[in-house]
Amino acid sequence: MPPPPVPRPVVRADLLPALSAASLIALLGVPLGWIWSRLAPPEHGVLAPGGTTSSLVESYHEFDALALFLLLSAGFGVLVGAVLWLVRSRRGPVLLVGAAIGSLLAAWLGMQLGGSFAAALHPPPADPAVGQPVARAPEIGTGWAVLVQPLTCALTYGLAASWNGFDDLGRRS
Repeated sequence: MPPPPVPRPVVRADLLPALSAASLIALLGVPLGWIWSRLAPPEHGVLAPGGTTSSLVESYHEFDALALFLLLSAGFGVLVGAVLWLVRSRRGPVLLVGAAIGSLLAAWLGMQLGGSFAAALHPPPADPAVGQPVARAPEIGTGWAVLVQPLTCALTYGLAASWNGFDDLGRRS
């Protein structure tokens, strides 16, 4: 007796739901940026001649800002991957690709808006004097930080798929 046929991925029917998921996930960049801007510490310094800011002491706040963004992005990625796994009727590689693209857009949007929100929280002084203490808005020092959210999303979704014992990933017909 031949083995039962292995179900093939449904692509055409899953494209619109994957696109919808990607656009909805991308909107998560707004709360990601807002939360990061509230948590990331500003870097304190003294206004130097020429309008530059020199640090008062050795500051680790650049690392803190990046680490907070990476942790928040990873948390959002795990949350997105877990929630999308619960969409039982659309499980599969098409939804995973849509989730990864949406997560990449969300992380990029979170970086852009987070910097804007942080700059609004810590504006430069109106009439600066040399030697005046200032708080500089936190920044994310590298663009590579956008990769954390889609990678954790794909990892979470992939782990859930690997633990699933069904050939069709448990999709409802």
